[in-house]
Amino acid sequence: MTIPPPSASGPPAPADLHVVLVTPEIAWNTGNAGRTCLAAGAQLHLVRPLGFSLDEREIRRAGVDYWPRVRPVVWEEWATLESAFSTFGEPFFFSAEAPREVWDVEFPKRSVLVFGRESGGLPDDVRLRHAERFVCIPMADTRMRSLNLSTAVAVVLYEVLRQHRRTGSGAAPQPRARHDVPRGDAP
Repeated sequence: MTIPPPSASGPPAPADLHVVLVTPEIAWNTGNAGRTCLAAGAQLHLVRPLGFSLDEREIRRAGVDYWPRVRPVVWEEWATLESAFSTFGEPFFFSAEAPREVWDVEFPKRSVLVFGRESGGLPDDVRLRHAERFVCIPMADTRMRSLNLSTAVAVVLYEVLRQHRRTGSGAAPQPRARHDVPRGDAP
C-alpha cells in the first residue's frame, strides 16, 4: 500500500465511506471520482496497475486544484486490499450485470464501494468470490453497456449519503452558503 505524503492540510480524516477503483484506465475518470470523494467525505483507494501516472496533467486537471487534497490510498495489488476490507467496512461491488439494484440496498455507515476498470469491470475471480455482494445502477436503455465510471461513483456515493442522512446513520456533507466558498474554488 502506498499512502501519499502528508500535505499542508494534514492527513485525511478517517472515513466511514471508501471508494475503490480497481485498475482504472482513464485519468479523467479517476480525477473526477477523486473530486467527488472529496466533496462527499469518502476516502478514494486505487488498485494498481493504473492506466496512467498519478503525476499526469490530465488527472490533476480532472481533479482541478482539489487533487492534492484527495490523497488517494494506492494499493499495489487487489489481494492486499481485499484482505483489509474488514478494517474499512462492508464491501459492495458494482456491475451493470448485477441482479440487485442500488435502490434495493441499505448501505451501512461503514461501506466500501468497489468499481472495476472502464473497459471490462471487475475481474472474473472477484465476481465469483463476491457474487452475492454485486449491485447495479438501473438503466432504462437495456442496450447500454454501462455508465461512465466517474458518473457511477457519483450516483452510488450520493445514494449512500442520501440514505445515511435519512436514517441518521452517517454524516452527510453539510451544505454551505455560497459566500462560504473560498475564492478560486469551483462551486
